[in-house]
Amino acid sequence: MSLYRTFTAADAVAYARQYGQVADPQSLVSAEEIGDGNLNLVFKIRDPQGVSRAIVKQALPYVRCVGESWPLTLDRARIEAQTLLVHGALCPRHTVQVLHHDPELAVMVQEDLSDHHIWRSELVKGRYYPLAAGQLAEYLAQTLFHTSDFYQNAQEKKAEVSRFANPELCQITEDLFFTDPYIDHERNQFDEALLPQVQELRNDAALRLAVAGLKHRFLSKAEALLHGDIHSGSVFVAEGRLKAIDAEFGFYGPIGFDLGTALGNLLLNYCGLPGLLGPRDAAAGREQRLQDVRELWLIFADRFLTLCHQHTRDAALAVPGYAEQFLDQVWQDAVGYAGTELIRRTIGLAHVADLDSISEPEMRAECQRNALSLGRTLIVNAAQIEHIDALLARIRQNG
Repeated sequence: MSLYRTFTAADAVAYARQYGQVADPQSLVSAEEIGDGNLNLVFKIRDPQGVSRAIVKQALPYVRCVGESWPLTLDRARIEAQTLLVHGALCPRHTVQVLHHDPELAVMVQEDLSDHHIWRSELVKGRYYPLAAGQLAEYLAQTLFHTSDFYQNAQEKKAEVSRFANPELCQITEDLFFTDPYIDHERNQFDEALLPQVQELRNDAALRLAVAGLKHRFLSKAEALLHGDIHSGSVFVAEGRLKAIDAEFGFYGPIGFDLGTALGNLLLNYCGLPGLLGPRDAAAGREQRLQDVRELWLIFADRFLTLCHQHTRDAALAVPGYAEQFLDQVWQDAVGYAGTELIRRTIGLAHVADLDSISEPEMRAECQRNALSLGRTLIVNAAQIEHIDALLARIRQNG
């Protein structure tokens, strides 16, 4: 019989007292539910002075933003905890620390990051963290290299692919990224003003063909243990610090998907800034986003190749030139997946504040149109966008 029950605030406090690793457990006295995502309950556990000391996160047996009509496996809590533990061992500086997890209750206790901020919220406000792009690149390089065939023993990796099979959440990604935005589906959400462009996307044979290839690679390329949802809302930042959180979509997939998701969210902010800030600040912010995009890719590529050259364990994959050839394919995948992130966040189920918080309707629609146009450009032309400077040139041409 399952031990699962949905936590109340009192349950969360009691659990944190037992597993929060604080010096005085009885100092934990209250809980505030802060979950604003689509899938989970999240409690901040506070002391008598109101200071948050730990985070208790519990998976719900359904998609929270939809309700019980969309049931969902609780095993995703195990996958999230174990993904974060693996990533934390490989890159502790940039991964949230898991203090405890219980697969029966689908709950975990994490370090408190109240001195950090959600990166998306900071980007929307026009706040710049100069080290963030490079730190995210380091996180991606370390976690993706060390769980890839370049480093992992082949037999161990095959076992890990099985351990991190995540079919239900992968199905959500497959639907929301590659299917729903390109058909008339009830989960799609967009303003009526976008309908002509949405219909063009649905009837665009070249686009649909390119998306099919991206989906097929997502389905079949078990290249490394991905975070699976590494957008700017899954990253906490502070001055000189960055931590990745929320890895319930973790699975073994194409390395370019994590890179593309990260790049795509920087570009969503790029598209939204004209509606979020004044003209001068928006122009400066857009140039900074392009530099963030450039830095994210170049630091990732440099670090990943360095790790390949120094630590590849498979003799065949260590042949000079192969790591560079492999990275070329990762780049092409990343450009395409960035495009799917732009489109699905604009007209699909899960939107982002970079666009939706624009208050003026006409400006919001214009920024959304730019995001859709850029998304299509990246998807259809990924093979011709051969390097980072070519990508930046395409983005500038898009407007």
